[in-house]
Amino acid sequence: MARQLYTTQPVFRAALDRSAELLQPQVDRPLLDLLFAEAAASDTSPLRQTGYTQPALFAVEYALTELWRSWGIVPQALMGHSFGEYVAAVIAGVFSLEDGLRLIAARGRLMQQLPPGGTMAAILAPEAQVRAAIEPYANQLAIAAINGPRHTVISGLDTAVAAVVEALASNRVRARRLGVSHACHSPLMEPMIDAFARVAASISYAPPRVPIISNVTGRLADETIATPDYWVQHVLAPVQLIAGMTALHAEGYNTFIEIGPHPVLLGMGQSCLSAGTAAWLPSLRRNCADRQQILESLALLYVAGAPVNWEAFHRGGQNLRLDLPTCPFQHSLSPDILLTTVDQPVDDTVTALLYAMPE
Repeated sequence: MARQLYTTQPVFRAALDRSAELLQPQVDRPLLDLLFAEAAASDTSPLRQTGYTQPALFAVEYALTELWRSWGIVPQALMGHSFGEYVAAVIAGVFSLEDGLRLIAARGRLMQQLPPGGTMAAILAPEAQVRAAIEPYANQLAIAAINGPRHTVISGLDTAVAAVVEALASNRVRARRLGVSHACHSPLMEPMIDAFARVAASISYAPPRVPIISNVTGRLADETIATPDYWVQHVLAPVQLIAGMTALHAEGYNTFIEIGPHPVLLGMGQSCLSAGTAAWLPSLRRNCADRQQILESLALLYVAGAPVNWEAFHRGGQNLRLDLPTCPFQHSLSPDILLTTVDQPVDDTVTALLYAMPE
């Protein structure tokens, strides 16, 4: 995850190294070892455990944001998904990088210490149908995320999740178990709340300097996001993605960059809005070279009119300067080198960053 960017992009490397340094007292394994070990992509990797997943993904997303910002791509709005909101809050100025890492490391560690037996599942059905299906398991299950008109995530005890998935399957409703170690945003998180609240109370907060959409309300965050109580509530409350995407679109944002290792949120976001209403750009993509994917998205932004800082882009990089041919241009391009451009023009008021959760 992002290893090529770490070796080729000084800004990304410096930001990731800074997070690794700050996490050293918080996490019992070095961040870079977790990210870049040969077995990091395997099912047995420590990254499959939420105590490591959360700070690792936070650090990568923060470094991606710093790289985009160094190229002149500065967000005018922010939205996270689940613990992706912690990175968005740092960029918005709600708390510092140091406090954000301390908070997310505590969140992951306290969740990891909870007893096993919880899981999550994505149900391809509307929220109302899923709520009716989980009603018999009110103390064991909860809606964890409302990701689209027909995409709802449930979270709770293994046995209860399995029973609901089986019942819905009998009605031809598709479901997929998620590769997570614990049941986030469910009643199973209750035992960690008091300890997490003490950590949240030790953090310094400030009102957001950049508009940020709240997971808890699905609306533009108000001053409550700069309080410990908000982040305690955030652990249990369902993620209101469809409401958040609707709020962003209503404010006029039409260019969305996903900040994460694979474009999971882009697909969900597109299901929340009418087709053709926005441009959707990934930072990274699984099974695609890091540099290739992020430069493709940068190129599409530039073609659409985004103000790219080319001086910063070339600074410290591995780019070669080439002489142009002296013969006249033919004013035509071979079909195999044409770029597909985004449909909407981009200016300095329309770009929103979406911070990912694990797939």
